[in-house]
Amino acid sequence: MKKIIFLKGMLAMAMILIANLTVFAGEPGDNLIHNAEEVNGVIVSETIFKMDGNMLTNYMKHNYKYDADKQRTEDETQRWNSTKNRWENDLCIRYTYEAKSMTTEYYKWNAKKKEYILVPEMTVTMDR
Repeated sequence: MKKIIFLKGMLAMAMILIANLTVFAGEPGDNLIHNAEEVNGVIVSETIFKMDGNMLTNYMKHNYKYDADKQRTEDETQRWNSTKNRWENDLCIRYTYEAKSMTTEYYKWNAKKKEYILVPEMTVTMDR
């Protein structure tokens, strides 16, 4: 039983990893430039620019939150909408820590409801 739970957890983590790699994957020549903002020893935001000819254009942005122990509790991802000239919410990953375990919850932005909606099949709890 424990092996099945462990395997399900590993499968879910693999899916999260693949989703993140898909979001962050860059083809050679994409020329992605990362600019991180650090406060008190932790990265609080990261803006990713795409080289477009001789210009940098907004591409993606991460906003991070931490607990008192400097453990990341949230990673909010926004994508640049060049038509509306603004950042728009895309997804949010929330982390909770209990004793010797960590739970990762994946939320997708719902523009109609204007809120993040939990994707329960992506929730994973793992031992640390």
